[in-house]
Amino acid sequence: MKEDLNDIFVVTGQCPAQQQLLNYVQGKLSAAEQHEVEKHVADCELCSDALEGLAAIPQKERLPVMVRQMKWQLLRKLRKKNHRRRSAEYPVDYYIQLVLIVMAVLFLVLAAFWMMHFMLK
Repeated sequence: MKEDLNDIFVVTGQCPAQQQLLNYVQGKLSAAEQHEVEKHVADCELCSDALEGLAAIPQKERLPVMVRQMKWQLLRKLRKKNHRRRSAEYPVDYYIQLVLIVMAVLFLVLAAFWMMHFMLK
């Protein structure tokens, strides 16, 4: 996985890091850092929504574990979806296998016919 996709807040460049938002919700930031996060959240809808969602979780001490679990679940779902899409896009393997099976059957039929032809002579 690309490193820049690990944290969507890093991609925007100006947003606080995911860990900083988690620390804000858990009350672990200094007053100056809290002020910076609040100032940014006032202007950024993405961070505002993220902060609102994090604040709604009752067990604040479990937030890092929960966020990590959600990230892995999302990655698993994306991999499954990508695998399904890839298998639907590339049914060529299926057709290659089918052609090989048909050719093998034809070869066996022709070999049997050839053997029968020479045995009857």
